[in-house]
Amino acid sequence: MASEMPASVLSSEIIERFAAIVGERHALRDAAAITPFVTEPRGLWGGVSPLVLRPGSVGEVSDILRLATGTRTAIVPQGGNTGLVGGQMPDQSGAQVILSLSRLDRIREIDLASNTVTAEAGVVLDALHNAADEVDRLFPLSLGSQGSCQIGGNLSSNAGGTGVLAYGNSRELCLGVEVVLPTGEVFDDLRKLKKDNTGYDLKNLFVGAEGTLGVITAAVLKFFPKPKGREVAWVGVESPADALKLFGLAAERAGASLTAFELIIDRALDFTVTHIPGSIAPLASAYPWYVLMEISSGRSAEDARELIEEVLGEGMEAGLLEDAAIAASLAQAQAFWKLREAMSESQKPEGASIKHDISVPVASIPDFIDEAWQAVRRLEPEARLVCFGHMGDGNLHYNISQPAGGEPGAFLARYEEINGAVHSVVRAFNGSISAEHGIGKMKRAELIATAPPVGIDLMRRVKNAFDPAGIMNPGKMI
Repeated sequence: MASEMPASVLSSEIIERFAAIVGERHALRDAAAITPFVTEPRGLWGGVSPLVLRPGSVGEVSDILRLATGTRTAIVPQGGNTGLVGGQMPDQSGAQVILSLSRLDRIREIDLASNTVTAEAGVVLDALHNAADEVDRLFPLSLGSQGSCQIGGNLSSNAGGTGVLAYGNSRELCLGVEVVLPTGEVFDDLRKLKKDNTGYDLKNLFVGAEGTLGVITAAVLKFFPKPKGREVAWVGVESPADALKLFGLAAERAGASLTAFELIIDRALDFTVTHIPGSIAPLASAYPWYVLMEISSGRSAEDARELIEEVLGEGMEAGLLEDAAIAASLAQAQAFWKLREAMSESQKPEGASIKHDISVPVASIPDFIDEAWQAVRRLEPEARLVCFGHMGDGNLHYNISQPAGGEPGAFLARYEEINGAVHSVVRAFNGSISAEHGIGKMKRAELIATAPPVGIDLMRRVKNAFDPAGIMNPGKMI
């Protein structure tokens, strides 16, 4: 643990010193201006802060952290404020300063020969997609929040999304980082190397660290050649077991061209069609489960079409699927993906939900879904399973909606009980309780209680080595 804890109160003198670094315009003190920074998507982890700092340069970030260490002031780094586990939220003490990276929003360089982009932490993910598109490249990180989430937050949480199957998560998309340490020192490791065995891979300590070791201010990220053909299909299947067999077939036939394979329960589609305007079910009949499959080809549109037709044809002959619709246009392909992306939002009108971002070995997904559902129903027989996620990489959003017409507060009062039941099954399958959302506040206690003690001790030693004053995002992760 850190040897000294941050200050419990912030004096007006310290606030003035911080404000002087960024200027009054970018030092937010008014309660109304601060409110968006202390309100998060789930409404579970709101905090209190007397000050939001919006630095416009790496030098200003450096000065802020140097002053924070000297005054023992807790700093909470924040990107687009789209995190779902409270990692970007201050606590209720009113003594933690929010450090917003949104003004560090430059794309510093695009190197087509290296297929890399150097982007600052505040670049919005969609802006990076657009920048890639303008030079006929692809940046494959794709999230439901991509219109507002920022690259620094994506890296700090090691975000995953729908492209992990083919391209990897944020850590695998990152070649180098620029990080400001709690001392104010700048670790400049903005290298484009794909091979480097010179010592510890320090960048990977910061990617996924949720701002507990330092502040990522820029990164070198991978671009990829844009596919020349992309086909998307919505498939009706009877069970996760059939979906798993279809995944095996698709992976065998398409190989690296299989760029997405999503598993979706019928209720998730029902909620989306019911509550999201403009949503239309892709198939004429309803099925217990669905697969959203994407196949991309670097050769041609015809090649992608032939591949997906081959997979679906063989799957139909083998009895693995009941029906399928291949998107007839780019607009229809986007509509299929919008159905998937809206599934979290579509749960809100149905009342309270208890959500789980878990991963298990791909081969264990059908058994996990069944055993976890049995565990939930023993506690709440009328609960509704809303399961969807990235079957191709073993990551499911195993969400439980309250009984229809039930009282949201009564259901949420059982959060720990139901959460514990699901996570017990996850551990029985040697899985992870956090696949892509991070630990933050939500899962910190469970991580500490259930992870190997040696592992927790090692993480604390790393934390203390980088941040002995304990100023970096205290109360998160470990």
